[in-house]
Amino acid sequence: MGRLFGTDGVRGLANGDLTPELALSVAIAAGTVLVESDASHQPLAIVGRDPRASGEMLEAAVVAGLTSVGANVVRVGVLPTPAVAFLVGQANADLGVMVSASHNPMPDNGIKLFAAGGQKLPDDLEVRIEAAIADGHGLVGRPTGGDIGRVHDLLDGAEHYVKHLVSSLPHRLEGIKVVVDCANGAASEVGPDAYREAGAEVIEIFAEPDGLNINDECGATHLEAVSEAVVRHGADLGIAHDGDADRCLAVTASGEVVDGDQIMAILALAMRDAGTLADNTLVATVMSNLGLRLAMKRENIRLIEAKVGDRYVLEELAAGSFSLGGEQSGHIVMPAFATTGDGVLTGMHLMAQIASSGKSLADLASVLHTLPQVLINVKVADRAAGAAAPTVQAAVALAEEELGETGRVLLRPSGTEPLVRVMVEAATEEQARSVAERIAEDVRAASPA
Repeated sequence: MGRLFGTDGVRGLANGDLTPELALSVAIAAGTVLVESDASHQPLAIVGRDPRASGEMLEAAVVAGLTSVGANVVRVGVLPTPAVAFLVGQANADLGVMVSASHNPMPDNGIKLFAAGGQKLPDDLEVRIEAAIADGHGLVGRPTGGDIGRVHDLLDGAEHYVKHLVSSLPHRLEGIKVVVDCANGAASEVGPDAYREAGAEVIEIFAEPDGLNINDECGATHLEAVSEAVVRHGADLGIAHDGDADRCLAVTASGEVVDGDQIMAILALAMRDAGTLADNTLVATVMSNLGLRLAMKRENIRLIEAKVGDRYVLEELAAGSFSLGGEQSGHIVMPAFATTGDGVLTGMHLMAQIASSGKSLADLASVLHTLPQVLINVKVADRAAGAAAPTVQAAVALAEEELGETGRVLLRPSGTEPLVRVMVEAATEEQARSVAERIAEDVRAASPA
């Protein structure tokens, strides 16, 4: 069996790559590893899902697998991924399972696992779970009779989560008018409820999930609708979530996009001024725009770069006990209040800064000047050879000398496809494209597809 877990759990075409049988196996293996890790008590698992139709089928398989190895299960229904992680911590559960494919289209689904405390699973636990699946461990000697796990439903999980979000705010949101694009996803009720509870005037769009319309031309990957709605309603800003609401992107009153880099910059400055930015440090990834680095340098805030993927941001945050990190895509992590990226939490704190400062979102976002960025995906025969070739490295070095401090080159072999990604940032779009195309040609020549 190849590597099953990606950077964000198991994901694939529901009932194609991700079958009920696979979901059952993952749950059995995860439950078995839990029992082996601590046999002193009966494990407890929290299980939630987003509203896509296949979630009902996969949730049933997950619940069956966990109870079959003796774990008790609390189903929390349709809730955002960060809400499930929060409830794992609140209930002192041993495991959390979220059935969701996040921003992927409806036919896909996924399984995300959380360890005790709502933390993402460490690599060694994922390896043990994959090994248990591969060798069929847990298929014999399972409990019978009264030792089989039981299933209960938690009906007020959303209320607990909303109360937690509102309690985290440094400032209420009265006076803020916001359009919220819920992506017909897991935050379709919780998101607007939380923003209203905090005092904002809320206009929700794409908040009517039917199991089939999640992420369908809406949400954080399709910002046109929320931009138009903000202008039409005369709102102060727009917020867009993805299917499981672990992301947050925003738009200004005039409909201009504010991405994760800009949101991180706004929050970093607010937290620095409030004395809550631990060690005066922000954690981002290598894919964040150079503009973020320049802005943080100007503001005397240290920027640490993690590998691409929110799990690597989380690792850096934990290693340094830092208080803010995230990705350009809108995964923002505030460890004081959440163990994973939380889109609704991010939206609330972004609006709190608008409310407390009296400034518009556009004014706050102007702290960061985003440099033009060009990304070329080069198809190659050997991605490692294509990236490491001496001619390619020489081309990169020449480009870096040419760009100086006003630009950046990032050469990255794809982890899953026969591609080398060439990303260039420069003072102008024309310069970025010229440099990127030049390096891309050298990559093609080094390893022709």
